[in-house]
Amino acid sequence: MTPEKIRRGSTFVAMALAMVATGMPANAATLGAQAELALAQRSDRSQPRGDRTRSQVPPEIRQQIRDRRAQAQDRDARQDRRENRQGWRQDRRENRQDWREDRRENRQEWREDRRDDRQDRRDWRQDRRGDRRDWREDRRDDRRDWRQDGRNYRDFYRDARQDYRRWDQRSWRNNQRYDWQRYRASNRNLFSIGRYYSPYRTHRYSRVNVGFRLQNLFYGSRYQINDPWRYRLPPVYGPYRWIRYYDDVLLVDSYDGRVVDVIYDFFW
Repeated sequence: MTPEKIRRGSTFVAMALAMVATGMPANAATLGAQAELALAQRSDRSQPRGDRTRSQVPPEIRQQIRDRRAQAQDRDARQDRRENRQGWRQDRRENRQDWREDRRENRQEWREDRRDDRQDRRDWRQDRRGDRRDWREDRRDDRRDWRQDGRNYRDFYRDARQDYRRWDQRSWRNNQRYDWQRYRASNRNLFSIGRYYSPYRTHRYSRVNVGFRLQNLFYGSRYQINDPWRYRLPPVYGPYRWIRYYDDVLLVDSYDGRVVDVIYDFFW
């Protein structure tokens, strides 16, 4: 180190000591300490590297260095925390924005769905109203048809009763076309149709006459002769039905079950 530099350092140290002695502010004393530290470092550089030791640096200077390093680390940590907070706030802001947009879209979809549901309910009510109207019209038509059928039924029953009064047993028996006895003699197998099963288990055969009234199960579809000409019987009309009653054949009024005509021992 040159004499000029040593003289400048000594002057600077002297000024610092004078400021400390005269009660200068704390920052001025700090400046003096810094100056002393700089002087010590310069003086250390003038010595060989092997002669420099940590003991030559004053403890207060080392403490100041440690404090400055700790302050620098604190500043870095605060800066990192500040940056992290800013990043967290930015992420939260973006998340909230995304959440608001999603909620807005969901509300829009919900409104559209609710609008569609309301339209569907309106259509359903309209259809139900139309169905009810159609149902009332159909019921009105059915009632009208039923009344008309009732009138027709009464007229048909009246005509059938008149036909019943006009039924003549002898007229068809005297007709050679319906000679069932001669036809049975040449077609014996046709008149052998098997055993008769009564609709009632406890019922036993008893000969019935014209005017006798049978129960409705005796002239059900199971016992009716749908093709009278097959046995050379005359065709029937109105409420009349040819039925099998054990081995007999009866002509029955299906309205009240009254026997109109009888042929005994018709089947084998």
